[in-house]
Amino acid sequence: MFSLLADKLQDVFKDLRGHGKITETNITDAMRAVRMALLEADVEFNVAKGFIARVKEKALGEEVLRGVHPGQQIVKIFHDELTALLGGDNEPLNLEKPARIMMVGLNGAGKTTSSAKLAMWLKKQGKAPLLIACDLHRPAAIEQLATLARQVGVPCFTPPPGEKDVLKVGRLAADWAKEQPGNVQIYDTAGRQEIDEPLIQEIKALREFLQPQEVLLVADAATGQQAVSVATHFHQALNITGLVLTKLDGDARGGAALSMRQVTQRPIKFAGIGEKLDQFEPFFPDRLAGRILGMGDIIGLVEKAAAAIDEEDAKRMEEKMRTASFDLNDFLAQFKMLKKLGPLENILGMLPGMSNLKDFSVDEKQMKRVEAIVLSMTLAERSNPDVLNARRRQRIARGSGVSVTEVNDLLQRFGQMRKMMKGFGKMRQMMSRPGAASRFGLKR
Repeated sequence: MFSLLADKLQDVFKDLRGHGKITETNITDAMRAVRMALLEADVEFNVAKGFIARVKEKALGEEVLRGVHPGQQIVKIFHDELTALLGGDNEPLNLEKPARIMMVGLNGAGKTTSSAKLAMWLKKQGKAPLLIACDLHRPAAIEQLATLARQVGVPCFTPPPGEKDVLKVGRLAADWAKEQPGNVQIYDTAGRQEIDEPLIQEIKALREFLQPQEVLLVADAATGQQAVSVATHFHQALNITGLVLTKLDGDARGGAALSMRQVTQRPIKFAGIGEKLDQFEPFFPDRLAGRILGMGDIIGLVEKAAAAIDEEDAKRMEEKMRTASFDLNDFLAQFKMLKKLGPLENILGMLPGMSNLKDFSVDEKQMKRVEAIVLSMTLAERSNPDVLNARRRQRIARGSGVSVTEVNDLLQRFGQMRKMMKGFGKMRQMMSRPGAASRFGLKR
């Protein structure tokens, strides 16, 4: 996500931090590099130009020139301006009754999947969402939404077979919703092309009838330079209330996010960060700005962990690690716990400084091989890895489809980790004895 832009900006800031004093010359040089980085990331030219002008104006202010650490102050200015460009503060959905949400956008942007993801997210917030199929043009769109609704566990309205009048479907759906216990209606509409004026008029008529509280433009993060045209056209036609960015995990540039938010002056409300239905989250501009600038997103990481990990399981795991009774069963449980947080590269990107590591990547295939090795062991072998002789290791290698060398490497790394935990445990016991802190020159 934004890795291309993040890498370029990290290089600029590294150079700026090397200067004891920020001058107009090195600010101008830095801004030139930033402008190129924004354009390469598919940020629209005028958006990039305005951003650079605002940053340069603040960077050349007296308060920066007199600063003790001018490079750090430049980063702070960038963070504030990038946050403002992305929308400032997170803006929640307007769910006043009748709480209707229309999902609109281009063909292939991911409206149907995003509708189901939004329903799942709302359900986790204690709401009772309803999914309504209004895409009468794409083959199988209605069945796709119905299938996703069953996966999410929410009611779904499907129009009569062969129906082509979207206004009629809207009326039927509104009547159906009154009879349901749900309190948020999500309308999945057909994909439009900017130049498809008849379909644009059709969706305008549906909007006029429904009077939704939210009209969310679903846009692919890889839209690129087309982003401004798409956002402008839909906003003029429908007066959108917010944006949903999809496939943020799969695009290294992400300039569409900056451009669409700026030209519509409407907030980015949600972001799709993976293919799974639970990989969908509210959009926080300041947090994303921090991640782009290498500051991480600790708040987001803590929230993910709190939502995905059972507190009792976490306490139990901490106790095992602290007492060095950690075995391969616990290793497997920890592995599964980590997978609940989502793609590991996304998680590591939320840690400060991780984006500074060049060419850093997570080998998901290698992680699957590790899991396969542990799953190929018996419960007794996981509990006591010391019994794993050569014959057992050969059996595990065959069962997991890897080489004996890979099995040996994993067991060696696990042994080192357990030995390190044991050392920490002894140190903790030693430090807990009376007078221990003073013997080590420490104050308690």
